[in-house]
Amino acid sequence: MVGFSKREVLAAPLAALGFAPAYSRDRSLRAQDALPSPAIGPFDASVASLKTYRAPAWFGDAKFGIWSHWGPQAVPRQGDWYARFLYVPGHPHYDHHLKTYGHPSEFGHKDIIALWKAENFDPDALMHKYAAAGARYFVAMGVHHDNFDLWNSKHHRWNAAAMGPRRDIVGAWRTAAKRLGLRFGVSEHLGASYTWWHPSHLYDQFWPKLGLRYDGADPRYTDLYHDNRDEPFVNTPASWYTTNPAFHRHWLDRIRDLVDSYQPDLLYTDGGLPFGEVGRALVAHLYNSSIARNGTLDAVYTCKDSGSGEFHKEAVVQDVERGVLAGINPLPWQTCTSNADWFYSDHHPFKTTGEVVTMLADIVSKNGNMLLNISQYPDGSLPPQSEQLLAELAAWMKVHSEAIHGTRPWKIHGEGPTTPKPGMFNEKAEYTAQDIRFTTKGAALYAITLAEPRGTVAIRALALDNPHERRRVRSVRLLGHPGPIAYRQTDSALVIDVPTTLPARHASAFKIGFGA
Repeated sequence: MVGFSKREVLAAPLAALGFAPAYSRDRSLRAQDALPSPAIGPFDASVASLKTYRAPAWFGDAKFGIWSHWGPQAVPRQGDWYARFLYVPGHPHYDHHLKTYGHPSEFGHKDIIALWKAENFDPDALMHKYAAAGARYFVAMGVHHDNFDLWNSKHHRWNAAAMGPRRDIVGAWRTAAKRLGLRFGVSEHLGASYTWWHPSHLYDQFWPKLGLRYDGADPRYTDLYHDNRDEPFVNTPASWYTTNPAFHRHWLDRIRDLVDSYQPDLLYTDGGLPFGEVGRALVAHLYNSSIARNGTLDAVYTCKDSGSGEFHKEAVVQDVERGVLAGINPLPWQTCTSNADWFYSDHHPFKTTGEVVTMLADIVSKNGNMLLNISQYPDGSLPPQSEQLLAELAAWMKVHSEAIHGTRPWKIHGEGPTTPKPGMFNEKAEYTAQDIRFTTKGAALYAITLAEPRGTVAIRALALDNPHERRRVRSVRLLGHPGPIAYRQTDSALVIDVPTTLPARHASAFKIGFGA
């Protein structure tokens, strides 16, 4: 898109800019629109083929990833889904937009995009902080529901290389992650975009703008806001994905371009696997491409068991948004969450380091990974709360990494008085030092307290008469503590005397060894 001014890009017909005409509700898939074949390899678009998938070892070892859920919707500093709710009278985002930018018939999300400059975005500096905080993989936002591609898109003029920052954001993130040896992923939220954007085609139903359509109804911007007039999104699984086959193919073209251009180790879909055979063809292409490049399957595809689209637990890695599973899952899985709102908000509270650490320990004990969004200002820099979290995570991981990275679950995931409610959007739990989570590595067992222990810690699962572990405990070490630790194994518990001074805040880990 180099050589076009912002005005030219926004106003010119698509053909004049080298893009194909926008898909249409009236356009059906013709013979020449047949799905492209996945890369050559063992996987195809059938459910049976994809169910032979096995998650790669790197994912099971990584345990902790950081996500940049960041884009033009951060500009107003009002939080998630701003682009949609600025078109919904009565919503705080609509009120903010009206007062700050003007009426959405005149100034809409297309104009917010032009304000996003990312002028202080330094991916290398950020990636060093993320790696120090313990991240073993990094995920970049590829495209959110707002239909704005954060890469140099071949199929869509609304992209960050052509407008806004005029920079390949995904490519910059990828270079920084690979430079430090982190696995790299991308997230796509495009599948739900067609119905999500429905309000942009509407209008106020009251004076003084009664009946004046919002800018989403302007045919010049159909490729940003879509041509949807009759599929409202009502936040139910049935309405998450459109039935429009032309949009299904458009989604495939763009996400396949994202996969082929940046060769991600991980692809995240916000929802279930979309669009039936179309979505399965994309996943097969991701897997086969990974094998062709690496000689082995190194790719991970995550989606949600949310009732939208398809979900086949053997074919994918399950993602649980802002929540956890009830116990040890036999298959690797992932929680995605954020240290604040998904897009930066001046009003949303931030998680404490203790909340992040204890949630991570709980997830890892159940064979899961945590993917944590770190809230960013619109300009690409970090708010003080994100900086503090990363610094405190780095200090905690320096002591406790061995109890997290490269571990696997024990026979039980943990014990204690607090049981978090399983499922999505249930991440709040008030843990105590009596809540213990277990991980293993080699012959060692790690017992992680989900708060700072004082006095003694009693681990009932390691009682002499417990049914889980018949071996006697032969050694106990507090990670980060240089001296010996006194302990005694009784019929009711392994009782450990906790030193007066702890080596780290938030949670402690004991490394336990056994005799024959």
